[in-house]
Amino acid sequence: MREPVTMAIVGAGNRGQQYARLAAASGRGRVVAVAEPVAERRERVARAYGLPPEAVFADWRAMALAGRLADVAVIATQDRDHVEPAVTLAGQGYHLLLEKPVAPTEPEADRVVAAAEQAGVYLAVCHVLRYTPFTRRVRALLDSGRLGEVVAVQHLEPVGWWHFAHSFVRGNWRNEGLSAPMLLAKACHDVDWLQYVIDRRPLRVSSFGGLAHFRPEQAPEGAGERCVQCGVEASCPYSAARLYRSCLGDPDRERWPLGAVVDTPTPEAVEVALREGPYGRCVYRCDNDVVDHQVVNIEYEGGVTASLTVAAFTPMANRKTRILGTRGYLDGDGATIKVFDFLTGVEQTIDVWAGESMDAAGGHAGGDAGLVEAFLSAVAHGDPSMIKTGPAESLISHRVVWAAERARREGRVVQLRSQT
Repeated sequence: MREPVTMAIVGAGNRGQQYARLAAASGRGRVVAVAEPVAERRERVARAYGLPPEAVFADWRAMALAGRLADVAVIATQDRDHVEPAVTLAGQGYHLLLEKPVAPTEPEADRVVAAAEQAGVYLAVCHVLRYTPFTRRVRALLDSGRLGEVVAVQHLEPVGWWHFAHSFVRGNWRNEGLSAPMLLAKACHDVDWLQYVIDRRPLRVSSFGGLAHFRPEQAPEGAGERCVQCGVEASCPYSAARLYRSCLGDPDRERWPLGAVVDTPTPEAVEVALREGPYGRCVYRCDNDVVDHQVVNIEYEGGVTASLTVAAFTPMANRKTRILGTRGYLDGDGATIKVFDFLTGVEQTIDVWAGESMDAAGGHAGGDAGLVEAFLSAVAHGDPSMIKTGPAESLISHRVVWAAERARREGRVVQLRSQT
């Protein structure tokens, strides 16, 4: 039996810890080092994997000074902190499992990819939706010709009202200057999934959207600065007090979303966070500027079109997809696929439920585990073809996102330049 691939975790927040857990549980990976500025998270990883003090670092730079400690570096820092550790650690010979997005801007992403190529290391971007059982089944149906030629795709990313308030109003991805546009931070997953399913070169992009609701002028009369000091909290669907108090006692919800709010899930810690921390603020009085709804239209080679809608104003639900072909129609939600055959008039229902929800906390319906298994297998066998989300594939979908943002801001259709 092969020795497990050794791993250094750079950024031990929710995503970094998720990849570490999955790797260890699979037996394919072994965590041997961690770099994380938050002491409690750093120490939690060190305890979980029995790391000696010399393998525990408060900063990725300190880890880099120690030389190459593992086969793989899992980079799960905040979006704007991806580039420097990725470039440096690639140069030291680490294969990279890099949380999406690669980087906030195209020149920075190009720099990361160039560093990996120059160092001759593998780079897998965490576009986990390519690795789900649902995606495999959709691709198999398309490849079999059941739908004929694909003509158009409709795709909805229902972010969820409380999830959006948590992550994109109060949380780390609320402000473009601190993170990235919402489309890149959240829905580059979806743009990448469309790219994988349609499997044609994108040509043109248009986009519309904005920040409609989470603004000071939308605050109801009597709203306070914080939910715990608000006269209308009981009637507000975005109450932080209701959300985070309700997570206590539920191990999954204590890990996420509550794990982003407090490091120790106790009633006392939650009350302090609600009174003093960023997650206790009124959603109408935050420093957020990212859009809360956006539509993206993409034209691919051969005239195939796709529309993507990303919105805060939905239940917390699985993504919804409709694929329109010349011989059939597919309707899917990550758990179930319905295929309608135009020749026979018969609808078939296919259950592909993976036992997990489509959101990050639920492992993206098996996508997180599929990604980790594929990447560690690629490293163990020296076979990069096992990675579905390498740098070339990921840059295509990232460029669609950047083009969509230009289209939205400038009110025009953006032509994508040909990549050779």
